[in-house]
Parts: sequence; structure tokens; C-alpha cells
Amino acid sequence: MNWINRIISRLNESLTNEELWLSIGEGFLKIIVIILVSGLIIRFGKTLIRNFVKLRAKGPIQVSIRRETTLVKLMENIISYVIYFMAFIMVLDIVHIDVRALLAGAGIVGLAVGFGAQNLVRDIITGFFIIFEDQFSVGDYIRTGTFEGVVEEIGLRTTKIKSWTGELHILPNGSIVEVTNFSIHNSIAIVDVSIAYEGEIEEAERVIQALLVELPLKYEEIVQPPELLGVQTLGNSEVVLRIICETLPMKHWHIARKIRKEVKVHLDEHGIEIPFPRLVLYNREPATEKGH
Repeated sequence: MNWINRIISRLNESLTNEELWLSIGEGFLKIIVIILVSGLIIRFGKTLIRNFVKLRAKGPIQVSIRRETTLVKLMENIISYVIYFMAFIMVLDIVHIDVRALLAGAGIVGLAVGFGAQNLVRDIITGFFIIFEDQFSVGDYIRTGTFEGVVEEIGLRTTKIKSWTGELHILPNGSIVEVTNFSIHNSIAIVDVSIAYEGEIEEAERVIQALLVELPLKYEEIVQPPELLGVQTLGNSEVVLRIICETLPMKHWHIARKIRKEVKVHLDEHGIEIPFPRLVLYNREPATEKGH
């Protein structure tokens, strides 16, 4: 029982030691100050990066807005990682953990683990080349593999893609092998218009052509006046005319809907019928019996 009494005595001495509690309180306050200062430095650094990009945009060398947004996101991530790492090291020093020994041990362990971290290295290198070659940028609409959507963020290791239904896909950069970028060049809207076989095709083409000339004045997303290509297919109950229109990147869906509406209203005003399915019934009278 003597050793139990000795433990209790030492515990009481520790709990009543003012210097110990002052040291703990001082260390706790230092940790809080480090966290607060780190947050302020990160916020100030992000603001400085944004202001620098705005000033540089007024210079003689111009860079696309897409690329500027991507670089801003990347630099903000880098400055956050660096400041948080420095704050972590300072916190370890406050709690009396030998940082130098820890870093030396981490270097040896890192060398051993490095052979198994090939995917991480590949992700970082691929992310660097994605940004360096401007394959795609934040805000671009892309398709890679089975994923398609707007690029929300490009990091050193991962890329975030948000689909139009709201899902956020986080992809390792090393897994991005093939990319289709829909936001670099102008898009093409394709609209098929059906005309009844009983209608005058040449009259319908003339009415549609007159409408298409007016559309660029109405919709600024249209780059060039829409073009009526002519008869596309001969359906079961309709003749299909095809219209194509060059639009700003990723505006082809919006313009295609507007063209369909404008064509429908215009054809109705000129009495040109858009066909609908027809069903013909043939009723054969049963043969009458002989003698009746």
C-alpha cells in the first residue's frame, strides 16, 4: 500500500503545483494565438493573391479568365498548406515534442514509404501538367471517363467536378487520362423541325429562313446567323428540316430551346402545320351468310 500512497502524494503535488498550471495555461494561450494568427495570415495571403491578379490583369500580358481563376485557386491552396504546416510544427514545439527528431524520423520513414506512394506522386505531377498545359480550368465544362460537369477546383492532387444535377465528383489527377473540354471553342446548336407531308416544303423553308436572319439581333449568345441546311430525313408522317447555329461555348442547349420556340410560333403565324402522329383504322365488314 505504500506505493499507492506515494503515487497519490505525487499526484496531489502535481495538481497543486502552480508553476505546472501556469505552464499549461501559457502553452494553451500560445496555441490559440498561433491558430488565430495562422488564420489571419491565410486570409491576408488570399486577399493579396486576388488583388495581385486584378492588378496583373490590367498589364500588357493578358491571360484568360479561366486560367486566372485556376491559378488563384491553386495558390490559395498552397499558401494554406504551408501556413498550416508551419503552425503544426510550432504547436509541437510548444508541447515539448522534439521537432528535429520528428522531422528526421519522418524523412527516413518518408524514404521508405516513397516507393509505395507512386500514385500520390503521379497525381501531383499530372495536376502540374494540367495547369501548365491549360488542359482545362476552373469553370470549364468537361467530360472525363464517366464523369461530366463543371470544374469546381483543381488542386495539386485532386480535381473536383460538379455535375449539372449537383453531385460533386472528386477525382485523383492521376486518373484523368482523357478529357473532353466543351468550354474552349464555340458550340453548335442543332434543331430539327418537322413539317407535314401535306405542307409546302419550299414555303416552310422560306418562312424559317426569314426568321433565322432576325435571331442574332434577339439573342446575344448567337455568334453567327443560324443556317437552314434543308431536308434531313423523311419520317413516317413528317419531313424533317435541320437548323444549325454557332453559339458561345456551352450556350447551344439554351439557344436550341429558343430556336424551337421561335420556329413553332412563326410557323403557326403562317399557317404551316407541324405534324402529329396519325392512326388509320380499317374496318372490314364480316361476310354475310348465303341466303340472308
